[in-house]
Amino acid sequence: MPAIKKGDTVILITGKTQARGGDRGKTGTVLSIDKAKNRVIVDGLNLVKKHVRRTETSKGVPDGGIVTEPAPIHISNVALVDPSTKKATRIGAKVETVTTNGKSKIVRTRIAKSSGKEI
Repeated sequence: MPAIKKGDTVILITGKTQARGGDRGKTGTVLSIDKAKNRVIVDGLNLVKKHVRRTETSKGVPDGGIVTEPAPIHISNVALVDPSTKKATRIGAKVETVTTNGKSKIVRTRIAKSSGKEI
């Protein structure tokens, strides 16, 4: 079971502090994950300015210029946020057998190691 999924709230645990102009300690939601490169894109973190060629959209409005967008971060540099304490936490899995209509099914749920709450 993957530790971090799309839509999770994560906190940046490495890099420059906010006092020095960095993003360490900031939180955001995961927009996408690249499993091959072990990278995540987090909304509002690791923002870079990108120069985009000016083009026209179908409505005739010019598009382009300098765009600010999030860049990928290595997955080891972010940690999942515990929903109850709002701090970084590790992830565990809880395995249960659920019986519905006479059929038993094994269900795995992610839990926060620090508080034991489901994520």
